[in-house]
Amino acid sequence: MDSHPLEIRVCIDVSDLERAIRFYTQGLGLRLGRRLDSDWAELLGATSAIDLLANPEGSAPLGQAQPQRRDYGRHWTPVHLDFVVTGIDAAAARLMAMGALLERPIQDRRWGRMASLADPWGHGLDLLEFRGRGYDEMLDPKD
Repeated sequence: MDSHPLEIRVCIDVSDLERAIRFYTQGLGLRLGRRLDSDWAELLGATSAIDLLANPEGSAPLGQAQPQRRDYGRHWTPVHLDFVVTGIDAAAARLMAMGALLERPIQDRRWGRMASLADPWGHGLDLLEFRGRGYDEMLDPKD
């Protein structure tokens, strides 16, 4: 194996590429990198690149012979994205104005605050605003 770190790219299927570009750039402060095709846009500004992939609702992600179909209604999955922000109330309000759904009131945690949202395509995302030492607030202060 190579000694350099493994690159991670995050891919998000959406039904409306232009709206998704606006949502993630204006809502979270990411910036448009490359347009790799008419149905593929790269977003930069996070620690990993995010690829928005335009695919129509009802299309077959694993091929027509497979039963799965894309569904952009709210769906829960154990994999989601966390975006670390400052000013969580304003960030959540900005995303909601752009079509996100706040799924529960903003939560206070030992390490900071968290807003659980769904983007306009049903993907879960959390906004995190750290305080103090962030997640290290959960450790013994001597650690």
